[in-house]
Amino acid sequence: MTMHCDRHLVEVDLRAIPAYRFDVVIVGGGVAGDAAAITAANEGKTVAVVAKSSLSNSNTNMAQGGMAAVMTSGDSFESHINDTIAVGMGLCDPAVVKQVVTGGPEAIEHLLALGAEFDKTPDGELDCSREGGHRHARVVHANGDATGREIQRVLTNAVTGHDLITTFSNTFALDIVTVGGEAYGVVAKASSGNLVLFSSPNIILATGGGGQLYRETTNPTIATADGVAMAFRAGATIRDPEFFQFHPTCLYIAGAARVLISEILRGHGGVLRDRYGKRFMHNAHPDAELAPRDVVSRAVFRQMIATKDTNVYLDLSDVDGDPHAMFPGISKICGFFGIDIARNPVPVRPGAHYMIGGIHVDKEARTSIPGVWAVGECASSGLHGANRMGSNSLLEGMVLGRTAGISVASGDSDRHRHRPERILRRKLDEAPQGIELGISDLVYSLKSLMWREVGLEREEKTLTEAQEHLSFWFDAVMRLAPAEARAWELVNMLTVANLATMGAKERRESRGVHYRTDYPELEAPTHTIISPCEMADHCVEGAVTRVSSENTLTYG
Repeated sequence: MTMHCDRHLVEVDLRAIPAYRFDVVIVGGGVAGDAAAITAANEGKTVAVVAKSSLSNSNTNMAQGGMAAVMTSGDSFESHINDTIAVGMGLCDPAVVKQVVTGGPEAIEHLLALGAEFDKTPDGELDCSREGGHRHARVVHANGDATGREIQRVLTNAVTGHDLITTFSNTFALDIVTVGGEAYGVVAKASSGNLVLFSSPNIILATGGGGQLYRETTNPTIATADGVAMAFRAGATIRDPEFFQFHPTCLYIAGAARVLISEILRGHGGVLRDRYGKRFMHNAHPDAELAPRDVVSRAVFRQMIATKDTNVYLDLSDVDGDPHAMFPGISKICGFFGIDIARNPVPVRPGAHYMIGGIHVDKEARTSIPGVWAVGECASSGLHGANRMGSNSLLEGMVLGRTAGISVASGDSDRHRHRPERILRRKLDEAPQGIELGISDLVYSLKSLMWREVGLEREEKTLTEAQEHLSFWFDAVMRLAPAEARAWELVNMLTVANLATMGAKERRESRGVHYRTDYPELEAPTHTIISPCEMADHCVEGAVTRVSSENTLTYG
């Protein structure tokens, strides 16, 4: 199986656009990008942080549950490592898991030093909660259910207040410019509407996830998998794109945007019931509501089908406290729709939540492109394996973001670089009169297709149909897409949707978040690797291979 696409989203003469020179260019302003920026700047490097929207509009800002770290006397690194590996279903890299888990306490202390205000017990200790997959209460949180917002607040303040960091909000990064296979810079559309070049030998992609590939998602509208698509076009190796985690509990109000109902509510005693008031999770897993997310999501999905309902219900009547005081953010949102979370069951259903696969990186966050790093949700670091454990994502962003910042700062930022081609080429067709690309219609069709055919449950026939539709749409969009942000997002979404479908079709087993109804059993643990190679006439082609989970990546 292969796919190919144009090397660049736009055709541009690099001599005709402004160029800004920095030691490091970071694309993305969430926890991973900000942690990398602060670390590199503290080492004396000039840093540009390029964000597609405002600096606070990120998946990080929307994270509710918390950040997992070993902070209590009854817990241990060994326990957190074992829990993470068990949930990852044979595809975690144990060395990376150890690196991230043991870096947790220092990451928490770093956030506290920046002014983070985490919830505490009456005796002044950090108040840690338990979530699915965790054997101990190790989830540090803020304001009950607004941890991401607090972390984003202190990191944004630190980034904007640093003398060596320059921020560029509302700036759409389009493509990585390479020369001889090495990083040269990033072409972007600035907030002014003009194309610019951020010139740097060191680029860190921290663009977050791609939940917008699916009709039902907890992610913000900016989560269109831009970083993975950019990296693929530039020649980076992509790993396990079929692994996409679905959160089991999104608030379901017909016609309204989906809102995450954090796992922390189930950690405090919330239970799932169907339309008849019957609990069902104890039949699906010994840990019931605290089972790993893939198990809970599929159980919810199947109960919806069995009861012919659009959702199930989260019952908080027996939580260990006042849910309004414990979860003020969720209480406010539900209250807006007339739901009293202390008395009324909350309608929930699964939604796309976290992109586990992504750009393949080593333990220092290097990609296969010299001079390009990737951190956070857009990267496949080896931490999560086939299923992410709750609250390990903010932890990964902090620890590996700082690792990338150190790695970049210790490299040679002044190495000799050849100039790129004067013109970055893009092949475009002139549409026949009367033919116009319906971007909104295609986006809706893509999201619906992915939800139906590359969603919680998959099988060969529908994956083949999805691949045919995606390939057809991708070809049309690449030939006809106008030079505007929504069209560029659609190209990126279609690129990663194609990669995910290729991986899902090739993985003929069920593992973690990837469930094949026609192949329900586990096979030997392997990774899906999609390795692009540059072709003639400014195109890129990628082919799928499978490698043993014991194979490790070493770059640099």
